[in-house]
Amino acid sequence: MSSVLYDAQGPRAKRRNVVFTLLFLVALAAVLWWLYSMLNDKGQLEWALWKPFFTGTEAWTVYIWPGLKNTLIAAALSMVIALPLGAVLGICRLSDHLWIRVPAGAIVEFFRAIPVLILMIFALAAYSEYTGVSSDDRPLYAVVTGLVLYNSSVLAEIVRAGILSLPKGQSEAAMAVGLRKNQVMRFILLPQAVTAMLPAIVSQLVVIVKDTALGGAILTFSELLASANTMSGYYGANTIASFTVVAVIYIVINFSLTSFASWLEGRLRRGKKSTGAVLGADAVEELSAPGEHVDVTHDVEKGP
Repeated sequence: MSSVLYDAQGPRAKRRNVVFTLLFLVALAAVLWWLYSMLNDKGQLEWALWKPFFTGTEAWTVYIWPGLKNTLIAAALSMVIALPLGAVLGICRLSDHLWIRVPAGAIVEFFRAIPVLILMIFALAAYSEYTGVSSDDRPLYAVVTGLVLYNSSVLAEIVRAGILSLPKGQSEAAMAVGLRKNQVMRFILLPQAVTAMLPAIVSQLVVIVKDTALGGAILTFSELLASANTMSGYYGANTIASFTVVAVIYIVINFSLTSFASWLEGRLRRGKKSTGAVLGADAVEELSAPGEHVDVTHDVEKGP
């Protein structure tokens, strides 16, 4: 039996797939056993190294929670600023006006080409040299600035690509009933493009969460990963245990973010199912500017 996408497997192909699956499982088990043996031989699996995370709250309240809080603050501020800024830059790149389109394109291409770590370092130097921001707050400001400049540029390209992916008939039909270009963008294109862009946008938000760790590695920003280094030294070099706990926390945060995005995308798609309603003249007039009348029946009534 075959389908449009593929031909059904025969007996030999099924046996071959079973063999490959078994070989992969055996190889995976061997790698896991080797990893376990190496960690056990180095004493990294001893209970004393993992005990601080399962008995008592000192490790969580003194090290993990302060670092996690700074990570969430930096990521949240970056998201709140980068999302609207990226949307504005992406829409500006689609402008018919050269004096808007060219500067927006230059900004996007410039900051998208620079590594985010370099942007953070330059931001830290700028805050130190030209502002009165205290030395305690500078790392946070620098991390947020670098993340906003880089990710807003990437998000601008996502927005631009999402809008351009829509059929041209969407814009042509809206303009045919009298909507202006800004109304077409606000009421027709953006609502549809958001659903298509959502997976890419969420992927970039996950990148923002992870890139906060660059501030801890270079700028002495006390985020989650930086707290793992301090915590590991305090508890007798339990490096594997500390970084495993931190990795699990990152996985939980990012998985929660992607799960929420998947739920939101499904809800948006269900909410946009057509009801079969036709846009009438009254609805078009409501979208038009005050005092502006759009006669959508003129051409029909005029006839040949």
